[in-house]
Formats: sequence, structure tokens, C-alpha cells
Amino acid sequence: MSNTTPSWPSLYNPALEIVGIAHRSPIQPGAAYLEHAHDIFRFTLYWILIFYTPPFLICGSYAFWNYAFPPSIQRSPPEAYPLSFMVPNPRFSSDAPRTQPTKLPRTNERRSRVAFALIVLFTFLTLSLAGAVIASAIMGFIVAGLYKAGNFHMSTWIPFLLAIIQVIVGMLSLWPSIVELI
Repeated sequence: MSNTTPSWPSLYNPALEIVGIAHRSPIQPGAAYLEHAHDIFRFTLYWILIFYTPPFLICGSYAFWNYAFPPSIQRSPPEAYPLSFMVPNPRFSSDAPRTQPTKLPRTNERRSRVAFALIVLFTFLTLSLAGAVIASAIMGFIVAGLYKAGNFHMSTWIPFLLAIIQVIVGMLSLWPSIVELI
């Protein structure tokens, strides 16, 4: 096996590894393999960034639009209700001076809806990048250790499949909690 790292993505026909492999070498001609742990991490990171970031971007954009431009309340036309005769309460006299309630100051007066929505969007993007780096480090280095311990050759398809697994697991954990927040 050569000591050179294949260029990314270096995906090849997976049938080379699956079909007709009995009594053949573990290294198939035309296939690409990863040897070093940092290469496995790098390939896994690239694939996870490609598959993991767009769902976060979609959910973050959805949250951004909901915070920046909240949906308007659709009010139905008022219905006429007959009013019943009411006797005024003598405790409340119309002669007493009325004081206007003081308006409480807004919290974060300088921060607008759009600024808050941008913070939410950037939080989604930052969490997607952090999640991608952490997931690729954990999965990439664990799988690299397993392959190294078993003296196997890692196909360039393995980081691709790890990224798909990570996205599926991420979707299972992302969607229900975000729906509650939005």
C-alpha cells in the first residue's frame, strides 16, 4: 500500500469492495484507502460539514424568519353581541382623577428583532460547526483506532458513511427540541 493520502473525496465504485472479493487481496486495484488518523479525521470532517450543516442552516433560517418577521395574527371580523344592562358600581366614581400607567422600559432597547434573529441564526451555524468538528473527531479517531487495531485498510467510503450516520442521529436529536423552541 502506498503512503500517499488520496485526494478528497476519492470515492470509487463500491462494487470493488463488495462483489467478487473471495480469494482476492484486501487492497483492491482502483480503490482508495486511508492510513493515517488525521486523514480519516479530515475526510470525516469534510463529509460531516457537507451533510450536517445544511439542516442546521435550514432550521436556523426558519427560526430567523419567525423571529425577524413573526406571522401576523389573522383576526376574524367582530361579531355583534347584545349587551346587557349593567348597574354602575358606586365604589368607582367617574369624578376621581385617572392616572395614566407608566410605561415600563423595554429590556434590550438597542437590540431589534432582526438583531436577535441574527443572533439565533449565527448560534445555529456555530453549533453546527462545533457539532461537526466534535462528531468528526470522536467518530474519526475511534474508527481509525479500530481499523488500526484490526490491521484493516479503511476505504474512503467509510468517512462518507460515518457522516450520513451522524446526520441521521443529529436529525433525531435536532428536530423535536427545535420544534418546541420555535
